[in-house]
Amino acid sequence: MALRLIADFDLEKDVLPWLRVQQAASAAAGARGGGPGVLENNYECLRVLNVEQNRNIIYTYKDNKGNVFFGLYDYQTKQNEHLYTFEKDLQVVSCSVNREKTLLATSLVQAAKEGRSNELQPGSKCLTLLVEIHPINNVKVLKAVDSYIWVQFLYPHVESRPQRENHLLLLSEEKYIEQFHIQVVQEDGNRVVIKNSGHLPRERIAEDFVWAQWDMSEQRLYYIDLKKSRSVLKCIQFYADEHFNLMFEAPLDISLSDSGFKLVNFGYSHLQDQEELSEHLTLCVFTNHTGSLCVCYCPNFDSWEQITYSVFYFHKGHSKTFTTTLGSVDSRVTKGITFLNLDYYVAVYLPGHFFHLLNIQHPDLICHSLFLTENSEVIDMLPHSPLQSLSGSLVLDSCSGKLYRAFLNQSYLLEFLWNSRLDCERMALLHCVLSCGQDPRRLEAKIIQWISENISACHSFDLIQEFIIASSYWSIYPETSNMDKLLPYSSLLTWDTEIPGITLVTEEIPLPLMKVHSFKGYWEKLNSNLEYVKYSKPHLHYNNSMVRREWHNLISEEKTGKRRSTVYVRNILDNAIKVISNLEAKNLEPRLTPLFQEEDNHQQLLIGLMVSELRDHLLRHLQGVEKKKIEQMVLDYVSKLLDLICQILEASWRKHNLHPWALHFNRQASAAEFAVFHIMTRILEATNTLFLPLPPESVQLFVTPWTVIHQAPLSVEFPKQEYWSFHTLHVILGVRCLPLHNLLHYIDHGVLLLTEAAVTRLMKDLDNTEKNEKLKFSIIMRLPPVNLKYTLFSKPWHVPSLIFSCKKSICLLLG
Repeated sequence: MALRLIADFDLEKDVLPWLRVQQAASAAAGARGGGPGVLENNYECLRVLNVEQNRNIIYTYKDNKGNVFFGLYDYQTKQNEHLYTFEKDLQVVSCSVNREKTLLATSLVQAAKEGRSNELQPGSKCLTLLVEIHPINNVKVLKAVDSYIWVQFLYPHVESRPQRENHLLLLSEEKYIEQFHIQVVQEDGNRVVIKNSGHLPRERIAEDFVWAQWDMSEQRLYYIDLKKSRSVLKCIQFYADEHFNLMFEAPLDISLSDSGFKLVNFGYSHLQDQEELSEHLTLCVFTNHTGSLCVCYCPNFDSWEQITYSVFYFHKGHSKTFTTTLGSVDSRVTKGITFLNLDYYVAVYLPGHFFHLLNIQHPDLICHSLFLTENSEVIDMLPHSPLQSLSGSLVLDSCSGKLYRAFLNQSYLLEFLWNSRLDCERMALLHCVLSCGQDPRRLEAKIIQWISENISACHSFDLIQEFIIASSYWSIYPETSNMDKLLPYSSLLTWDTEIPGITLVTEEIPLPLMKVHSFKGYWEKLNSNLEYVKYSKPHLHYNNSMVRREWHNLISEEKTGKRRSTVYVRNILDNAIKVISNLEAKNLEPRLTPLFQEEDNHQQLLIGLMVSELRDHLLRHLQGVEKKKIEQMVLDYVSKLLDLICQILEASWRKHNLHPWALHFNRQASAAEFAVFHIMTRILEATNTLFLPLPPESVQLFVTPWTVIHQAPLSVEFPKQEYWSFHTLHVILGVRCLPLHNLLHYIDHGVLLLTEAAVTRLMKDLDNTEKNEKLKFSIIMRLPPVNLKYTLFSKPWHVPSLIFSCKKSICLLLG
């Protein structure tokens, strides 16, 4: 399936066997002592209650008397332990345990059974308890009220020493949030008790909220309150030094009622699904390490025919509202919409109806997000049970009691890419697969293979361009933050084609108002994103426009005999040499393609200029990053561009089993040569449009395999070492594959660029038939005067053979 779910925890496998062993041991002990033993437990009531910040999992079950048992599965040790037993038949609303596992907080309500007397305190519906469990000792009543209560211990990011003070959040159905401060002391060895349990300090940190979400990993509390009927999202960050800050306020253009009430990730109780505690809306906040802040929202379903959901990309300053039509009017939505946080993506799906993979790093173009309808087989392979996205990639299936790590399934998405038929799907899948970042060399090889099979299949974008830009971006993106703002992510700037099955409305939204002035970690990155949205108009993505102008100036000066200072040109060429050296150091395998020992000064200038301009661009905008690191990132980026071009050509060469003797003019061109020539022409078209450099010289010596030598005809003589630039090889293949009028048309329109090595090779290897004399003369007439003089006279050891091989053409040319 598109989502890969790896189970980290399963109640049935990780808890149930342990419980049965415990029950058998207790029964045996009771039999030996003549007692009744332990009554059989009702394991059908076994369910997960909470997942703590350290991924410890609290669960509960009942015996046949209704007594409530609390257990804990330690994520690190993979061991279970019994925490506490409440000897009354009650229903658990919420439960949490502190990091040291010395205190347990829980809230309980009367079990729904007819004829059952109230076992709680008179007049109360919900009982909230704080229990000493190391060892089991005192029980303190925190609340006994006629409203539901949820509890959650804070987990400071300090694990090296026991905490003398614990902090407990308490959320009330009456729409307030309190924090209790609980001091503990050790007595009689390891016994931990609450200090001054009669009076626990507390403070109210929020009021009048209608929705709240807990981020266990980052220890953040998100909540929404209504101010003059306007929804405002707020976030509180809790710290290890016992204080907390209100980090931001952000207005939300959504419709919420002050009579509703919804909690997310505050334990997993059946009460949260009851009508009196929910408006049936789905709303959640997702963040990731890049400083993104997304709010995903789906209101009540107005009809069974279509569903509307919105994503507020606060880190980008806009929202997108999507509307999708469900397959048939008779279909019924039996489960709610699901939002899952998948790092660079958010998955939105409705089982049996649609799957939407939203790109949250680059949400501007809808084609960078994948949308699939019920007609796709992917829909049938999605989980049908409701999943709850926890912090990071953790996902809980509360129905089955399984905790998963959720990932995008790179292998499946790659297979789906091969079978996709729509350009929008191909674009989205290409980026999605590259973002997974697993074994990039192998992944690139598979994508190149797909490109070679579908080179002319896409009409909305150039496959080679998109692959080169996207793969180069992902190769350097993890190096530092803000690269998504500075490097191009896609070859496209706009996308006007509709995506089948979905409509979209994009709106600007007010940015969050940051309430603090000093930022670290995630908050520093979020603030940087918000500052970029405020002040960076137009966008700062690098492009080669400056390189294009400077390169043309240098070439023009060369033709007119004018030159910049030698030092300037030498620095540019030194940049190119560094790129080639960097590329050689990272690619040790020999290449089959006979590229590119020949020097191509024009391409070297282009590479060197790109290095210079990109380095200056990053130095201007990457504050606080060492110059040496930036220089290496630039070398890696430009090297990657060149390496991808080499990989595409190398893959084509191997696919068509093209042998070295194919480049001899005494043999007829094969279908393989036509295919490789076509690929090279498409590469040239892609790089020219974006003004990207081509490899000017080899990063590996050409090695003729021994098996190839044995397969060659006896008449073939292998040159010891003969290697060409991209343009030279392209011209040689063009001469072999194209009729004369097509060849000259390609030359006249700049598709084939005549190089000294190509012209010299033609003059030497073509015989003196009338057809070849016409070809030679036509090519010589198209050489610029400077190149013509250089080709014929600058290298004396070539002159006799050239005159001999093309005497008619030269005589005609020189009069």
